[in-house]
Amino acid sequence: MSHTEAMRTLAGVRVKLMQGGPPQPGAETVLFLHGAGGASQWLPFMDLLARDFDLRAPEHPGFGDSDTPAWLRRVEDLAYYYLDVLQELDLTGVHLVGHSLGGWTAAALAIKDCSRIKSLTLISAAGVHVHGVARVDNFMGNPEQSLRALIHDQAVADQLLALEVPPEERERQLKNRFTTARLVWQPRSYDPYLPQWLHRIRVPTHVVWGEHDRLFPLRIGQEYQRLIPGARLTALPGCGHLPPIEQPQPCAQAVTQFVNEVCTQEGRA
Repeated sequence: MSHTEAMRTLAGVRVKLMQGGPPQPGAETVLFLHGAGGASQWLPFMDLLARDFDLRAPEHPGFGDSDTPAWLRRVEDLAYYYLDVLQELDLTGVHLVGHSLGGWTAAALAIKDCSRIKSLTLISAAGVHVHGVARVDNFMGNPEQSLRALIHDQAVADQLLALEVPPEERERQLKNRFTTARLVWQPRSYDPYLPQWLHRIRVPTHVVWGEHDRLFPLRIGQEYQRLIPGARLTALPGCGHLPPIEQPQPCAQAVTQFVNEVCTQEGRA
């Protein structure tokens, strides 16, 4: 599926925006918010979603080729930023999909204002802490150790580690890591106040999780499901923290089926 990549000034910040979708008009809009690893390239997962939907995949402020505004200090800042982007682009009926850090951002956004959101999908989302649940710390260890901790299927990890990484991409990765640390360092990768307000999310919500996620174990996904009214949970067997990368087809299928179901139910209402 062909796509476009361009630097755009959105809500006052110059960001990279990738976009793709089917040729026929009228496709549902999906806004994908990436995780801490960034969105420097069009992934097979994105390509699969773009077969059915008008997919918008921005690179967050502070990540990759996007500019870093002085106001960027918290995940809450990203949530407010994307509310401004939705308003500036006049997007309505959006299916919001967020992975990891992007899932936390999506949940924080939906708590504040669901008026432009038709559905919400959280994929291995950060943001929630469950007492007693052991987690790996992705800021510890070298890059290889970190990647292997995120992926359950080590054959997939081997393939990724064998890829040649250009110097400019390594620079992006360092930038992403620095920005992520600024946003989530303390408390580590969660907001103690977020669970209190998840009940405010009043759109159909799908929680998608890798059964073997070690960064944010499945118990955290179950807590999201419990706290968001009417949320459903899909656990992906044999998958770690990176479903869009480790299992792009099952992950995209889970997103697509849910979005189509939401649209069908809306049509019947």
